[in-house]
Amino acid sequence: MGRNDRKRRTPLATKAIAASAALVLGGGGLLWAQMNASAHESNSSGQNETKAAAASAQVATIACPDVGQQLTNVPQKARQGVAVELANLDKQITEAYARLASTRQAQANDASFVQNAIVGPLKEKRAATIDRIRIDIQRVGGTVNATALKQLAACTTQNATNTTTAGQGGGKNNGGGKNNNGGQNNGGGQNTAAPSASASAAPPANNGGQGGNGPTAADFVDITKVANNVQAKPQNSGQASTGSFTTKCGVNANKNHNTDNVIVAPGVTNGAHHEHDYVGNQKVNAFSTNDSLLAAPSSCQNQSDLSSYYWPVVRVQDGTKEFDQNALGGGQEGNVGKILTAQSAQIKYVGSPASKVVAMPQFLRIITGDAKTLTNGLANANAHWSCTGFENKVQLTEQYPICPQGSNVVRTFAFQSCWDGVNIDSANHRTHVAFADPASGVCGNGFKAIPQLTMRLVYKITPPTLQADGTVKNAYAVDGFPEQLHKPSTDHDDFISVTKNNLAAKIANCVNSGKKCQ
Repeated sequence: MGRNDRKRRTPLATKAIAASAALVLGGGGLLWAQMNASAHESNSSGQNETKAAAASAQVATIACPDVGQQLTNVPQKARQGVAVELANLDKQITEAYARLASTRQAQANDASFVQNAIVGPLKEKRAATIDRIRIDIQRVGGTVNATALKQLAACTTQNATNTTTAGQGGGKNNGGGKNNNGGQNNGGGQNTAAPSASASAAPPANNGGQGGNGPTAADFVDITKVANNVQAKPQNSGQASTGSFTTKCGVNANKNHNTDNVIVAPGVTNGAHHEHDYVGNQKVNAFSTNDSLLAAPSSCQNQSDLSSYYWPVVRVQDGTKEFDQNALGGGQEGNVGKILTAQSAQIKYVGSPASKVVAMPQFLRIITGDAKTLTNGLANANAHWSCTGFENKVQLTEQYPICPQGSNVVRTFAFQSCWDGVNIDSANHRTHVAFADPASGVCGNGFKAIPQLTMRLVYKITPPTLQADGTVKNAYAVDGFPEQLHKPSTDHDDFISVTKNNLAAKIANCVNSGKKCQ
């Protein structure tokens, strides 16, 4: 899989936010919230339509620091309370985006409307929530720079020319922040072919998509025009673990969905703001505990595998009104269209080219990729899109592929394969795991190699048709936070390791012995 090292320009607003965020914990990000014209507003005159179009071109986004990714040192006793408050921040941003999208006419009539009615109140709400985070941390003896943390409350506006990931970050994936030499994007890839529309051009006022929040034509590329992948894989050393273990858990044909995320937002209903497919453990929701996961049934053929494998659903925006059309996380938050079930879902654990692996610890949690790449940039992006018969080409991170007749969409994940040897999770859900060095396959900073979880999902999708105005007929897209505009780079995958009957050790032994097991 290809590596993404392309340099990206960082807008001034990004730099300003990043600077204030760095005072607290290092790093910052942008939230891009593209607005669309509201169906509830009056456009009875040509003058109103012109004003609305002008406002759309002038104010299209909000830039907010991503507080959660910067909280790398939260005491264990404070994490539940902090997680709830971080979920409140997500909810506030979602509500602000909805207000941006529904007040186009008011914005056209009043140049200060966005600041006074949306950005200002959002800052006040965020400030109160962030202060509760400070209190939660300090109450249990944790330390935090309260002044710098407070600065993360402010958001700024952006225009429509800066709504793509092209203005964000560098393309390296730090997976686990402690392991800096193992942080390259393990196959993030970058398409070298010209997209169907300029990725940096201002999108139309409604930003495409059935829900008005993407995707647009710039988010798609003809797979036949993508360059071949020339990225070399690490050579196996004499200590390489060359085996594999495949677990067959189905494709979620029973349609086990919810919009929770027990890893990031435990105890919070609709903490993900988008639908997930679940295979493996069948009783996963915001209120799951380690004990409830151990007692739940599994969709896996191997009933000792109670692990939870879950990912955002893929939808075709064909006008279908799904079961969640009027629900939070679904149609109410811009996730619309027919939910597709993968034709196949391969879940495989593989070894390290540099060493033997140790067994995964019980209840290890890993998130790969980033659901908020328009907020955080591509540093943690780990999306891989391709087509059957074309997987020798660069794996796409920032565009969805348009596959030719007879070819299906392929969506793959390669999880972090280095573990700190101690923690089953971390405050920002990243620093306890990391990617191995892409050139050598070695885990750095004393991290231990674990079996690398990989997934390959295949979908049969009628090729979308790109329109001249930047919209897409029958677009498909991964579910996401509404303000993230259904960008391909926001794809991500979640995993909780839960096993019985010594299965974790059996997986490690199989991988270390060079066997192919299932």
